[in-house]
Amino acid sequence: MKYLLFILIGISCLGISCTSTPDSHFPRYSDFTKTKALSAQVINLDTILFRYPFRVTVRDSVAVVMDLHNMDHYLHAFTYPEWKHIASFGKRGEAPKEMLSAENIQFNSLDSLWALDANKMQITRWKISPSIGSAELVEEIKLDKKLVRSLDFHTMESGFLIPDYLGEHRFWEVDGNGKPIKSNGTIPSETANEETSRPALAQAWRSFMDYNPENGVLAMATQLGESLEIYNLKDSTHKVLYGPAGEPEFKTGKDGSGVPNGIMGFSDIKVTNKYIYAVFQGIKFKDKLAAYQRGEQPEDGGRFIYVFDLQGNPVQKYTLDRAIYGIDINEETNTIVATEVKSDDPIIEFKI
Repeated sequence: MKYLLFILIGISCLGISCTSTPDSHFPRYSDFTKTKALSAQVINLDTILFRYPFRVTVRDSVAVVMDLHNMDHYLHAFTYPEWKHIASFGKRGEAPKEMLSAENIQFNSLDSLWALDANKMQITRWKISPSIGSAELVEEIKLDKKLVRSLDFHTMESGFLIPDYLGEHRFWEVDGNGKPIKSNGTIPSETANEETSRPALAQAWRSFMDYNPENGVLAMATQLGESLEIYNLKDSTHKVLYGPAGEPEFKTGKDGSGVPNGIMGFSDIKVTNKYIYAVFQGIKFKDKLAAYQRGEQPEDGGRFIYVFDLQGNPVQKYTLDRAIYGIDINEETNTIVATEVKSDDPIIEFKI
């Protein structure tokens, strides 16, 4: 679908640094009261060469890395923290039990590593066995066509949460059979009107999501612009925050597709029991284009991690010495595991 092509390129506010203007509907955060520079520690892997390691997640002494453009397997399991290779799985291909694409993963336990395949319109569940070095496919769930080409998801108590990509809603609650059962919210744009193309608007507002069932907090951060949404599914509250770059910018093409403008925004988000962590880029599209025109390869990823409390108040900004994409957060060990897509050492850690 043409209108999805650009997607994968590459209320109240209590915080003192949140403000709003007479022309805005939603509060703005302008700065963080605490900032800290973090230096990466390189992880030495024993076997795998990645092409584009997009996501990383750690559970039960196992780490799983999702490689967005791998030629053989999309998913790779390692022991943690030793980072010894266990198994590569999610074989690329069109045959049964193979994957046509990988958009995101959700690691709940050793017998519940979930993976989203947008091209096959399905979510799969895998069982990882470190003792015998295997990963077994145990479940395939076909997604309803009403969900279009889903690019993100999160498991929930009774099924899945999946963003809406047609612009009519914000996200769907989906049952365990892949059927949408409830739509939620609308795109919180301050500039869209009745003439705005809904599919183009949905493209521009493509967001990464994370959900914590312990506190019921679902957070969504836009890939373009600088917009953050926080839903509490337990008390049915919803907050929207804009950063200095504001909402995603785009132009509508003649065919109704969205053409991105403005900046590259967030690239991953995680909700813990205490905070919301979001990787932020802030790179202008015109600067990326100028770099390409000079024959240069612009940086790919974000050098900032923004930390908010569960109500959306800005708490901390980490400035990184590497540009990263995916993160996993362990607040007990104060460790961030991250992926650096353009590096010979693509898996790194930060101590916070």
